[in-house]
Amino acid sequence: MTLSRRHALLASLSTLTLAACDGQVFKSGDVPAHAPFKGIDITGATYARELHLTDMNGQPRTLADFKGKVVVVFFGYVQCPDVCPTTLAELAAVKQQLGEAGKEVQSIFVTVDPERDTPEILKAYMGSFGGSDFLALHGTPEETAAAAKEFKIFYAKVPGKTASSYTIDHTAGSYLFDRAGRVRVFSRYGAGPEALAADLKILLAEKAVSVAPRPY
Repeated sequence: MTLSRRHALLASLSTLTLAACDGQVFKSGDVPAHAPFKGIDITGATYARELHLTDMNGQPRTLADFKGKVVVVFFGYVQCPDVCPTTLAELAAVKQQLGEAGKEVQSIFVTVDPERDTPEILKAYMGSFGGSDFLALHGTPEETAAAAKEFKIFYAKVPGKTASSYTIDHTAGSYLFDRAGRVRVFSRYGAGPEALAADLKILLAEKAVSVAPRPY
């Protein structure tokens, strides 16, 4: 997907999200207590608890760096034709619709293609969606595999016509973390910006206090 197509997608999704929410800017009192998540409630999960990678600016990062914010983690790769740009564009549109509260949402893109996704490429890619509001993480192949295992993310190369033209099949979905750094929701790809916005509003309205694990 070209840069111009990404911008067009971002603009259309922003309009859709704003229309779906009647143009209202989110306020912390807008969400009723104990509102159910639209995504899969994984509160208390024993995975997706750690992330040790390097950001596109060369700084080592862990999930603990973002405590105090609501965090969205998505695994993908820059040359992904549809799933990744659509997911990131939806997230950018939702953050815009949330107004000032959107600044409390940290977007994290983890590449599963460290071979091609250099820091420079990741920085340019993030800039097409949200600039400083979006952070890309990368690692060695071993570090990438460890992160994917911790988050239960599947990914595998699909050979192309040349050695460098491969694509990557990967799990399509986003993990949402609360302000205390606990994983709370798995948001399936295709659920749409309205569902994502609803779940982010719930997490933004919560205080960083103890949350009882969801029974399994």
